[in-house]
Amino acid sequence: MRAAPTILHLDMDAFYASVEQASKPSLRGKAVIVGGLGPRGVVATASYEARRFGVHSAMPTAQARRLCPNGAYLIPRFSLYREVSDLVMGLLRELSPLVEPLSLDEAFVDLEAGGTAFDSASARATGERLRADIEAATGLSGSVGLAGSKMLAKVASEEAKPAGLLLIEPGTERELLAPMSVRTLPGVGPATGEHLRRAGITTVGELAEAGEDELVRMVGKAHGAGLYRMALGLDDRPVVAERDAKSVSVEDTFDVDLHDRVRIRFEVQRLADRCVGRLRSSGHSGRTIVLKVRRYDFSTLTRSETLRGPTDDPSVVREAAARLLEGVDTTGGVRLLGVGVTGLADYTQEDLFAQVLGAGAEEDGAVAEGAAPQGVVPEGEEAAGEPDGADGTGAAGGVVVEAAGGPDAPAARYWPAGSDVRHALYGPGWVQGSGVGRVTVRFERPGSPPGRVRTFRMDDPELESSDPLPLVGRAEGAADGA
Repeated sequence: MRAAPTILHLDMDAFYASVEQASKPSLRGKAVIVGGLGPRGVVATASYEARRFGVHSAMPTAQARRLCPNGAYLIPRFSLYREVSDLVMGLLRELSPLVEPLSLDEAFVDLEAGGTAFDSASARATGERLRADIEAATGLSGSVGLAGSKMLAKVASEEAKPAGLLLIEPGTERELLAPMSVRTLPGVGPATGEHLRRAGITTVGELAEAGEDELVRMVGKAHGAGLYRMALGLDDRPVVAERDAKSVSVEDTFDVDLHDRVRIRFEVQRLADRCVGRLRSSGHSGRTIVLKVRRYDFSTLTRSETLRGPTDDPSVVREAAARLLEGVDTTGGVRLLGVGVTGLADYTQEDLFAQVLGAGAEEDGAVAEGAAPQGVVPEGEEAAGEPDGADGTGAAGGVVVEAAGGPDAPAARYWPAGSDVRHALYGPGWVQGSGVGRVTVRFERPGSPPGRVRTFRMDDPELESSDPLPLVGRAEGAADGA
């Protein structure tokens, strides 16, 4: 434990939703829900306005719509979120060489290692300057916690939300923690919290009073000892600058269970290509190909195949994923498919395609739901991983990528809510909604006044998809076409 609060924890406020509000002026101050849009979609993030209605991350989108029927429901735009995250992480690295990212919107910083803070006054000044710099660079707000340990810094940033700063003076930790719920502590989830509640322990202070021996008896040696230390405010974990990625994966949940074997194979091939794209963008290759299948009855299977060396060749990954699918019984229907690559490396092994043709598949068997490998980019701003179908390419995102004729038919044009578009006459905008052959677009951009709404045919040749505009730096000419 440090004698000065020189560990900083930054947590951006409702990150995905805040980015959407900043890039879509008409949504500022309104309820915004980002996530999968289909009946099986899941909320990734809700704005603070939406949270007043009871909407929160990891909630089924269908339930969120019942609680907040007038909210704006949008697909996530991860390319923009990563761009903004890079800006924020760059500002953190100006403060110290020891920056430990936890997700796109969250990180620890060792201020002492960077020589930017040595006591409470300099730590507070650094935190306030960081918040101002983030707002200037992105237009967004973040909450900052400062303390002598990582655990307490994270607790402080949570207490500071939204858009605040809290510094915990060394020596005051137990007094601050005592009245807080045991769920405040890392590792205390719903099951552990309920177990402790039944024993009459609901606050951190009661946890500390119970003593280490009693906690070990209740929840086991390792967990009990850890809980007791945290209840006392003790945490000596260092800030670690680099955390190696262990796997890359993508998955989609479908609005309607898939029964057609040809369609299932097509979706696996598409997921394999997306996975390789993400693998290459992260600068990695991988040696083990993993297929995840969640069936109609919610049972989840994984199958894996290990190659002779790492690859980022899409044909190799597609072939391996196809072979793994052959060993899975999809009778009854499939609700989710995923393809992942593990055993990551920063080099590739040439000529794997011939090798993999004769490779045998290793069955991992059925695993608990959620045991599939996590993506290389922590998607969870508040919920880990990209929500099923949240990137808009799967059925849960509300996008159909093929015409009724089957996977080889020409792609139909569909526009998911929240996606970026550009019109030849009206300029950049975003999709408010679509259906019955029509798409409604609001033409506005970051820094502009709320824009006008226009409706077009879905196949309007002057309307096309586009890349997101940066949040800051394009204010000039913002009124064009609005």
